[in-house]
Amino acid sequence: MLRTENDDMLIVAVCLAATVPKVFHYAVPHGAELVPGQFVLVPFGRKKLSGVIWEKPRPWQENDPPKDKLKSVEQIYDIPALSEENRKFVDWVSSYVMSPQGSVLKLLLSVPDALSPEKPVTGWQVSDKRPSRMTDARQRVFAALLPGMTMRTGDLTEAASVSASTLTSLEKEGALIKSALSAEMLFGKPDPTYSRVQFSNEQAEAVTKLTDNIETRGFQCHLLDGVTGSGKTEVFFEVIAASLTNGKSALILLPEIALTEQLLARFEDRFGCPPALWHSGLTASERRRTWRAVAEGKVKVMIAARSGLFLPWQDLGVIVVDEEHDPGFKQEEGVIYNARDMAVVRGRLADATVILSSATPSLESYVNARDGRYHLVKLPSRHGSAGMPDLSMIDMRIDPPARGQWLSPAMVSSMQDALDRGKQTLLFLNRRGYAPLTLCRNCGHRYACSDCDAWLVEHRSKNIMACHQCGSVRNVPDKCEECGEVDCLTACGPGVERVLEEVGQVFPDKKAAVLSSDMVGQTGELQSQLNLIQSGEIDIIIGTQIIAKGHHFPELGFAGVVDADLGLGNGDLRAAERTYQTLLQVSGRAGREASKGTAMLQSYMPDHPVLKALIAGERDIFLEREAEMRAQSEMPPFGRLAGLVLSGPDIAALNNFSRDLAALIPASDDVRVLGPAPAPIARIRNRYRLRFLIKAGKQAKIQQFIASWLAKTKTPSQIRVAIDIDPYNFL
Repeated sequence: MLRTENDDMLIVAVCLAATVPKVFHYAVPHGAELVPGQFVLVPFGRKKLSGVIWEKPRPWQENDPPKDKLKSVEQIYDIPALSEENRKFVDWVSSYVMSPQGSVLKLLLSVPDALSPEKPVTGWQVSDKRPSRMTDARQRVFAALLPGMTMRTGDLTEAASVSASTLTSLEKEGALIKSALSAEMLFGKPDPTYSRVQFSNEQAEAVTKLTDNIETRGFQCHLLDGVTGSGKTEVFFEVIAASLTNGKSALILLPEIALTEQLLARFEDRFGCPPALWHSGLTASERRRTWRAVAEGKVKVMIAARSGLFLPWQDLGVIVVDEEHDPGFKQEEGVIYNARDMAVVRGRLADATVILSSATPSLESYVNARDGRYHLVKLPSRHGSAGMPDLSMIDMRIDPPARGQWLSPAMVSSMQDALDRGKQTLLFLNRRGYAPLTLCRNCGHRYACSDCDAWLVEHRSKNIMACHQCGSVRNVPDKCEECGEVDCLTACGPGVERVLEEVGQVFPDKKAAVLSSDMVGQTGELQSQLNLIQSGEIDIIIGTQIIAKGHHFPELGFAGVVDADLGLGNGDLRAAERTYQTLLQVSGRAGREASKGTAMLQSYMPDHPVLKALIAGERDIFLEREAEMRAQSEMPPFGRLAGLVLSGPDIAALNNFSRDLAALIPASDDVRVLGPAPAPIARIRNRYRLRFLIKAGKQAKIQQFIASWLAKTKTPSQIRVAIDIDPYNFL
């Protein structure tokens, strides 16, 4: 089988998990049984790289590399082969986003250590024997570890606030039993019948539509379009239950790690155990363990960030993209992709059900559902006795705040009314830090990042100035770096910290807290604040975009938007759509339980069409108007866009290359190229940036156009070319 009759060499194509432009061929070791999908280790230059067998072994041919130059596959990993479905997904993504196969496979093989078996994970159980003496620490252990439970060492020591030595001493006395945990015990086995939900008529109808013939119908994509608080989560949980009953696994994608904890608790209430998790906050050992369990088919349900789509899934039955409209699903670096769109492709390849869930659908999904490409499932009412909040506008030209303040009298009055009723209030401002700009009153000097074309944002709570493009940080100076004047720096404009300062002055007896995306990498701090909000210990919540994403605050009676105009001045294609989505999501946080909530928007442009549609509750009219404007200009979703961003440390060399590239633009009746032009943020991390924008008709083969264009020249080594198919960010 492995040698032909005349003992010719067999070779095999290997896709390497590395940024390389093609598959490479290796000799099949004598006696080895190689099949497509196997994970292998191969030599590559002076390194050894992991990869996947991409094709069946075949005899060596004259046009292949010389036999004496071919290296052999060195190791075959003892792990299930990557399915054809996964390999097709890698190929499809690679072709669509114009990234090498190896770069996409590197996303999938993100934990190379997981290819080797891990040491068994230790678990603890209570025995029938009690210890000879009972200390406070030991009592905490038995309070955390109930009879019949099994807990990992780290989980038990954290839950009981004890050291591992306490567990060891109890084991020596026979009071605790240590054993190896199976994958089922580590990740749990969700029970689809664990808890039944009492659905409203609307929810029951939605569940029927989504689960009808789920075991036989194959791929379908649904838009679950439900107002905030309508119970979309309970509905897609029921679809997951049907998938589990059918022996399939399920994946729930979230745009932010911050949303994980609330959804985790709700999942455990419904299915009796937590799901597997996948996000950047996991430890290396957790990532290794989880990746391998997915590859072995031992993970039944996972809640994940966008990268969870690139795990080696088997038997996917349902993919849920929660808050599908959120731009956080767009990966902007490396392999540039939109996880929402890739989830639809992944579902089609798996013959799975895909659910795109949102209260404010993206225009792309809305049009796809309107035109019948997706199945539309609507939840137009809030669940139970909750009603939609009363939404009103404050014209800041008529009712402005006092000088140096940012909250109008009407906003303060409404907050006070809610607080007097024992309700929490929320203020939204999509600006991190204390102020977006700091300048010198004496000489007018403005503080900017030395490596980017961006102002430094003051974070007064940490006494720093930060660049929100490259992440560089410096201490706030005590004198102007330009003129040397002392105590002359002034903050311009508000950020959430400045609103917090004002709230402390207006409501000195109330407890206020800031929720900001600065906390996203610090999941412990963020979750601590969310827990305080849930328990009612925070009266006033002040937050950025992160509070608009799916949080359920049952006692929130009022939601106020400090600056409703903030996103409207942006010339971005999706500026109006994003602003509408954000403001509707924020206002929808209020009044989600029995008592009706209120929401207010502060604006200097109350007659803007976006704000007027929002106040009138005319979401679908707004979306239809947006769709009509996009259709007239052949913009997505009625046309296609791609971005080409050139970057380099030398602006002269970058300009020269961009002019040379512009001269090579292929002639086309279907494709138009705009640029080159400086990007709106023309320098990031000391690299200058120029953009081309490629605009094409809906059916144009835009990838072929770009490939033939770039093939006409060689990119200088210091210049990078990033291709963004279907761009979301135009900065």
